[in-house]
Amino acid sequence: MDGAGVYSFAMTEDIYDPNFVKGLFNEMSKTYGITNYISSFGFCERWRRQCIELAPLAPGMIVYDLMTGMGECWNLINQKLKNEGKLVALDISEVMCSQASRQREQVPALDVSLLNEDFLNNSLSDNSAHCVISSFGIKTFSDDQKVVVAEQIARILKPGGSFSLLEISVPKQPLLRPPYMTYLKYCIPLTGKLFMGNPDNYRMLGVYTERFKDCRLMKSLLEQAGLRVELKDLFFGCATALCGTKSK
Repeated sequence: MDGAGVYSFAMTEDIYDPNFVKGLFNEMSKTYGITNYISSFGFCERWRRQCIELAPLAPGMIVYDLMTGMGECWNLINQKLKNEGKLVALDISEVMCSQASRQREQVPALDVSLLNEDFLNNSLSDNSAHCVISSFGIKTFSDDQKVVVAEQIARILKPGGSFSLLEISVPKQPLLRPPYMTYLKYCIPLTGKLFMGNPDNYRMLGVYTERFKDCRLMKSLLEQAGLRVELKDLFFGCATALCGTKSK
């Protein structure tokens, strides 16, 4: 993608195509972290922490961090693992993976593997993870792709394994929804521009969120894949989380 950004292609291209998603996050990688933090007033960090708190992590576990982005959850995960276990992080964006590799300095004693892969077509082994984590990684999948995501999570979890997924969502409260969506569509792009990012690219995050709505469909798909699932609303539904287990 060139300097015009990927948003301008959204009306003619499939925004859920893996190459489109990869191009979007490749472009945003330099400014994504600071823009996300400032524009969310720090809530992105709070929600990531809640995502990890919902996962019953313990030393010695093998943990998969899907759609890892820049590895923002690694330190939070290792606070539970205490340098004992293994973290396998995966992301489709090679530039995000390059940024994430710098997070190794935050968890130097933890065994970390970083995979530049599309989760829809991944190399992870069956029944290999004690826990699967993903924060803000689900909204860029279409409904059909979410079926595959749910099946893959069920496949890679060990019997008795757990998962915790979190995504920014559209609140159901009628009074909150309009200003919140205005904020997503206009304020976040302006913040991205302030930090030298392309505002059109950040506008895509609002497009994905509006289409995604919340985690309720993903909950149903995970249940269809054989997992036990609990849904949690966070901050009046501005984010939703899913946690649960695979039967032993």
